[in-house]
Amino acid sequence: MQGATCAFACYELENGTVEGYDVVVNKPKTAAYRAPGSPQAAFGVEQVVDELCQKLGVDPVEFRLNNAVTEGSRKVEGPVFQKIGLVECLEAARNHDHYRTPLQGPNRGRGIAAGFWMNRGFHSSVNMTVNPDGTVNLIEGSVDIGGSRASIAQQAAETLGIAYEEIKPQVVDTDSIGYTMVTGGSRTTFATGWAAILAAEDVKTQMVERAASIWDVPVEEVEYDGGVISHRSEELSFTFKELARQLYTTGGGITGTASLDPTGEGNSFGVHLVDVEVDPDTGKTEILRYTAIQDAGKAVHPSYVEGQIQGGAVQGIGWALNEEYYFSDNGQMMNSSFLDYRMPTSLDLPMIDTVIVEVANPGHPYGVRGVGEVPIVPPLAAIANAVGAATDQRLTSLPITPGSVLEAEWNGG
Repeated sequence: MQGATCAFACYELENGTVEGYDVVVNKPKTAAYRAPGSPQAAFGVEQVVDELCQKLGVDPVEFRLNNAVTEGSRKVEGPVFQKIGLVECLEAARNHDHYRTPLQGPNRGRGIAAGFWMNRGFHSSVNMTVNPDGTVNLIEGSVDIGGSRASIAQQAAETLGIAYEEIKPQVVDTDSIGYTMVTGGSRTTFATGWAAILAAEDVKTQMVERAASIWDVPVEEVEYDGGVISHRSEELSFTFKELARQLYTTGGGITGTASLDPTGEGNSFGVHLVDVEVDPDTGKTEILRYTAIQDAGKAVHPSYVEGQIQGGAVQGIGWALNEEYYFSDNGQMMNSSFLDYRMPTSLDLPMIDTVIVEVANPGHPYGVRGVGEVPIVPPLAAIANAVGAATDQRLTSLPITPGSVLEAEWNGG
């Protein structure tokens, strides 16, 4: 169970036991949905941490820093962390203008929460063909659900030393590429990107061999550097594009291939800050300010990373404040349309500010970590902590609707 795996992952615990239970229900459908299990676990644990900070009179960021896992820390269920960036995310939160600016006004509260996702590797395959005009066709099996065609093409371009625009990525079906696992689990830019790197290295090797053949020199005397193939001593060189033009008249085309099932995916952490205002008469919660901080390892395409973080944060806000199933007495879902199933819109949200932290993952050639899952983990707890600070009432179930806020205030008062 991922919830049990993720629950205490952010904190250094000398002793701990986690018990997880599968509960069978007969109404809502269940399926994997962005960091499955982790947001719910963080919702409970991060509120307990918040209560500890209140009772001890300790700053919630400092408390988390004092207890944060680092490289070499052992998780409750056994694995030892490699190089991770939770401390750097917490330090970024502590130093951020959002946290350093006092929150003023009645019925307002600030919340903070941390979140974790283990990320995945899994099998990926890439084929890469050099065209006569110097462009490269990159064939992959990972569906693009977050800009991964761009991030994978960028890794290929970096490896080949050519412009990103020269890489032409294409997602194909299962009959057209080697085995590639699911697009999910924050694995695609990591694993399929690594396959693209290896396929590019295969292309580089073949380009060196072809240049050596054209020049009639030993292959050991030819090197590839920054998209230029050259002889180490004689004044002989080709740019990538120059050699590409000669391939079909000097032995045929060049295709690089790679398939791998990588380990070393690297774990990811995020820290979210949120300010809310709760209307004491209606119970409505308004998000005033939101900042999401996350370790991306290496942000291959920073604007896409920012989009992933913002998207996950907004989904988490929806879970925290709005999204809920309503069933009739006979088990029929009463709000199954998007007209009735309440999700946040742009009118409900401020700008989601992001801070990208880069603590390179040693398990990837370019330091990449998956980023898609973590941003949905902290919002539920961060908002609950903020609402608790604004109302002096601790809400332990979701969503935090106006009705549930008024009920808590009524029962608490």
